[in-house]
Amino acid sequence: MEHLTFDYPAQRAVTTRAHVGVVGSGDLEVLLTPADSASTLTAHVVVRTSVDGYSHIWKSVLDRFFTRYDGAAQIEINDFGATPGVVALRLAEAVEAAEEGDAA
Repeated sequence: MEHLTFDYPAQRAVTTRAHVGVVGSGDLEVLLTPADSASTLTAHVVVRTSVDGYSHIWKSVLDRFFTRYDGAAQIEINDFGATPGVVALRLAEAVEAAEEGDAA
């Protein structure tokens, strides 16, 4: 089991929580919550993965995601062997769910 952390600059506060996906064979869950401090606009990502040795892949996928997403949030990813495509999909779903919650 590997535990990775990443930080990215953000431009706006996130106000709503989101939970998508499940931890299961070949899948993952994403938990998105507002950042701890409104004064620090940072996205903090914690990845817990059952697959060791792929931190460079995680960094690449997250770097690409954060070129489009600018929310200050705490993001927890609990992975059980998901592919990079599934990771990108779940992250996008979490953002969409949080933004729908803001609009409600």
